[in-house]
Amino acid sequence: MNWCIFIPLAVGAICALLGYLLGKLLKKEANSQVDVDVWKNKVARLEADLKACQASKEIIPFNAAEAAAIFGKKVKENDLTIIEGIGPKIAELFHDKNIVTWKALSECSVEKCQSVLDFGGERFKIHNPGTWPEQAKMAYEGHWKKLFDWQEELDGGR
Repeated sequence: MNWCIFIPLAVGAICALLGYLLGKLLKKEANSQVDVDVWKNKVARLEADLKACQASKEIIPFNAAEAAAIFGKKVKENDLTIIEGIGPKIAELFHDKNIVTWKALSECSVEKCQSVLDFGGERFKIHNPGTWPEQAKMAYEGHWKKLFDWQEELDGGR
């Protein structure tokens, strides 16, 4: 065997192997730090989303005694008929559309309320849901005096 050919080939193979391993090692460390930063950012975003979600799910306690004192009658929690202009039949329509709480009604647009009425047929088209979401928000937040005073000014929800 000719050593003049074997030695340069062996040195070349060893250098190629060392270069490959060194490149692989350095590349992995650089990507590792980038991956750590990406995951830290993702965790921070998810934690912020979780806090926002928990804050939005915060339930305001219902005070039946206070509501009864102001309205002069027993008020059930999430009873949509407490809203001026909503009777039992309209409340049933909203329940059919999965709007069963004051909070859910307060988050509806007036257009959504009107579409629920339109779904109920001709006899419900005369109703004006313009103030219903705002009234529902007051009921959900427990602003009973403010709601009662406003309802005294309203005429059938208008």
